[in-house]
Order: sequence, then C-alpha cells, then structure tokens
Amino acid sequence: MLIHEARAAIRSRAQIEAAGLSTREITARVRAGTLVRIDQGWYADATAWRDSYTEGRHLMRVVAADARRTGGSDLVYSHTAAAVIWRLPLFRIEPQRVHLSGRSASGHVLASTPTVARHEVAVPTADTVEREGLRCTSLPRTVADLLRGTSEETGLALADAAVRLRAYDERTGLYDEAAAEALRAQVAARLPRGGRGVRQARRILGLADGRAASPGESVSRLYLLDLGFAVPRLQVAIPGPAGRNYFVDFGLDDADAWGEYDGEGKYLDPRLRGAGVDAAQVVLEEKMREDWIRGTTHRRFPRWGKAHTVSAAALGARLAAFSVHPPR
Repeated sequence: MLIHEARAAIRSRAQIEAAGLSTREITARVRAGTLVRIDQGWYADATAWRDSYTEGRHLMRVVAADARRTGGSDLVYSHTAAAVIWRLPLFRIEPQRVHLSGRSASGHVLASTPTVARHEVAVPTADTVEREGLRCTSLPRTVADLLRGTSEETGLALADAAVRLRAYDERTGLYDEAAAEALRAQVAARLPRGGRGVRQARRILGLADGRAASPGESVSRLYLLDLGFAVPRLQVAIPGPAGRNYFVDFGLDDADAWGEYDGEGKYLDPRLRGAGVDAAQVVLEEKMREDWIRGTTHRRFPRWGKAHTVSAAALGARLAAFSVHPPR
C-alpha cells in the first residue's frame, strides 16, 4: 500500500458524521465489526482493513496519527512506522503503536500513549527524509534501529528489502553490488559499538542481499545457513529455450541441488499474477520451467512454501524428503 492509498482508506469521525452517521451509529458499526477504529477519532472500513497486509494496516495507523499531530516538535516517524513509509516488510510482527523519534521543541520528554510510542533520542538532520509529506528516519537509520530490536527473521527480511531498494533494478533485473555494499556500510555506521542486539544486528546486516525477492526467500536463506548449507547463490540464471533465461531462487551448490520458495500469492493473488493471467496458466508455466531445469541440469529441485519456513527444522524436513541434505 502506498501513502496516498492509506490516506484514502481512512476517515475521521468528523468526515463520517458529515456523511450522515450519528455517534451512536458509528459506535454500533465498530461493535459490529464493519468499521475499525485505528486511532483517536480515525476509522477504516473493515473490508479494506482485512484485505490489507500488515504493512498496509500499519501505514493506515501512521497516516491517521499524522493527521491529528500538532506542531512544535522535531519528532519524525521511526522504527516500524518508518519501515512502512519506506515500503519495507514487517515479517511476523504487527505493531499496534506508531513510533516517533526525536526531541520535543521544549526539550521535555513527550509521553507515549496507547497508540503512539515516542523515543527521546536525537535524530540528525542527515538521518531524516520526507516522503509524501511524512517526515521519517532515513533508510539506513530505519534499518539500524530495527535490526537491534527484532528477531533474526524479521531483521533479515527487512534488511534484504532495504538493500533491494538501493541495489536492484526491477526493470532490467540488474543488481548493483557496489550500491548494496554502500547501504550496508551506512547501516553499520549507525549501529552503536555495543549493547543489546548489536551483535545480532551486525550478523544479519552481513547477510543482507537485495536479490531476495520476498520475506519468504529471506527467511529460507537464514534457515538454510542454520541447517549447515553453504551460502546459496541467489536468483541463478539457467539457460532456457529460445535464448531466454530461467531464474532459480537458490543454488544449493554444496548439495548439488536447486531450491525454490513458492509464495502463495504467485498463484492466488491476481495483483501478483498480472493482468489477464489465471492461476492455471501460472501453474502450467511453472511446470514447464521446472521440467526444463531438471532435465538440463540433472539436479534435484525441491520447492517449499510458507508452511515449511516456520522453523529451520521444518525446512530441513522438507529438503530431506527430497534427499537434499547439508554436507556432513
């Protein structure tokens, strides 16, 4: 969800009342579940709320919080709020509060509320940006802030996506290693020397790779390493028919195998399949692609999905079913 889409998806109490609903009717709709209260005086249609991913729902919270903000402070959106402004994934988390960082104009600590979490920390001007009217922490600062306080799975999904923003060209499919390394260095420079979560943050940052196209691919790579596989090659080009290349998510070279993470959206979500493409056509094309890769490379080709990435053990069991094991 984009920022302007989030703004269009929410309405203030005043707007709802102007459309003809009374206070009693608004309360009744909230109780009935057809209207969702997302912030003080701000609501979202329940269908739009349910149809949105975690990131879209949190972005609605952010724009609602912004709509009722008053001036007088240098607070900027940070942590998970900045992440959704940057369109980064919130893998396995669904924050309930909107995070702000900075110092108040008066220098006094501003208390958090049930819907807003405030961090009394200095945010240099170089670490602030504005995106569609929302002031938030820069991409490197956002990643650095979150890597220290999230799980490895959440952190790697977020870091991979951030590197992809800077280093991967969606139009050409080219990956800029120098741009990727530059962002990793910028994030590293914003991590403290020590303290809670810093060691994990540095490890995850070192693994960040923008060739991962989804959180599912990111967590798969993390678990492959935990299982004892070597660092896999990502998005490996396989020469295909008629001079075109097929791409495989993972090259498990130490196991003489390929690997593919199958997100359900590729088959079920029309937005990901593309206009005019039905699920049956996607399945047929995937079968032809897989048959070609198996037949020309003579490698095993296990596929897995969300159910197999709940843990490293679950992924290991899936691979073992295809006789794919880490080297002993």
